[in-house]
Amino acid sequence: MSRFEEVKNLISGLEDDFHKFYDKGNKAAGTRVRNGMNEAKKLAQEIRKEITDIKNSGK
Repeated sequence: MSRFEEVKNLISGLEDDFHKFYDKGNKAAGTRVRNGMNEAKKLAQEIRKEITDIKNSGK
């Protein structure tokens, strides 16, 4: 479950930048959100691979 916590922490850490970008139009915050979402994408892919490996090793 620590991987799940990593995802939650990453997304919650971007919350202020989401508000700055969408509510205030801060373009630098938008860049930080994009970079953070790219990290979330990479982390999600790693988790998917890990789950697949665990599932397949049980057969």
